Amino acid sequence: MDLLEPTIVPEDARELKADARAFAEEHIAPNAAEYYASGEYPTEILEAGMDAGLVAQDIGEEWGGRGFSLLDMVAIAEEFYKADAGIALTLQLASFGAEILEDHGNEEQKEEYLRPVAENEQITGLAVSEPETGSDLAGMSTTAEKDGDEWVIDGEKYWIGNGVEADWVTLYAKTGDDENNRYGNYSLFIVPTDTDGYDAEHIPEKMAMRASKQAHITLEDCRVPDANLIGVEGAGFYMLAEFFNYGRIVVGSQGIGMAAAAIEEASSFIDDREAFGRGVSEFQAVQHHIANMRLEFESARALVWRAAHKVENNEDAGFWAALAKTKGTETATECAEHGMTLHGGRSVLTDRRISRVFRDARIPVIYEGANDVQRNLIYSQAPQ
Repeated sequence: MDLLEPTIVPEDARELKADARAFAEEHIAPNAAEYYASGEYPTEILEAGMDAGLVAQDIGEEWGGRGFSLLDMVAIAEEFYKADAGIALTLQLASFGAEILEDHGNEEQKEEYLRPVAENEQITGLAVSEPETGSDLAGMSTTAEKDGDEWVIDGEKYWIGNGVEADWVTLYAKTGDDENNRYGNYSLFIVPTDTDGYDAEHIPEKMAMRASKQAHITLEDCRVPDANLIGVEGAGFYMLAEFFNYGRIVVGSQGIGMAAAAIEEASSFIDDREAFGRGVSEFQAVQHHIANMRLEFESARALVWRAAHKVENNEDAGFWAALAKTKGTETATECAEHGMTLHGGRSVLTDRRISRVFRDARIPVIYEGANDVQRNLIYSQAPQ
């Protein structure tokens, strides 16, 4: 069973997809259970991914990366997340947010901060969400006030991938107070994590994606030079919205990988079981579970790939990104639910792969904009 077969993948991304599959089979899948149980940060696997040229390589060749396209990243994500979502997220987050700097930063910023990430000498993170605010990008309360040639940042950030491990983060903060232009009140900054006033600690253990670490960041009189402002003051919301169109496609493909894992695991389990003197796979009710999983999976995968092409070509990007993110992640949760049903009592054992997939699938429906918010975007941004 090759659910992630390559015919839907553009020809120029198939070799990279094969490389990602080989890496996932060698480094991610065999270690998934161990890292889930321990909750440790998978440093060795991250370094192996760097050595394989599969981490932070969506950054352009000019700055030391390989210039992976969005379609390349979808091909990689499918394979990585099928093997294990927690480890896969750690690999992805190593450069999360750096693309904003590449698109909107100046040459000096890119040379100092972007190149070390592309060359795998540093890792980074994106600091947007706050303890009381997640999907409302125009409702964040962390502030950055100008003081001479510095910006003084105060506030909190929450659920920040690599907030502890990163060398620097791209941080979203309020720089204006115009009630008539709430989307123009935010800016983005490069904040090195060793800056005075920056303090981060790991969020207590999660039920899922345990090999990926998120942080609670507090910022108190945290000063960065004006040179660390990305782009222009007040453009942060718009830069972030553009970035999330790209990121939501990748999140949709994360769901495809997890859905494939659920189908694979469920099919293998029923093939080995008997009940009432018959093979479990002979029961029509069981067959319908598998059929429904395949229906949703194939529909979602086709949509995610179509949406990836649309966003790559900047065709109604917000609409297609929201569609892909919603359908891909909800297909993962649905397939995982079917898989749990087919596993019966064994589904609740923590050492079962299906139980990990079930828990992991609950997370992407939330991050990069909760799916209820995505439905608002689907409605409001639908082409007319």
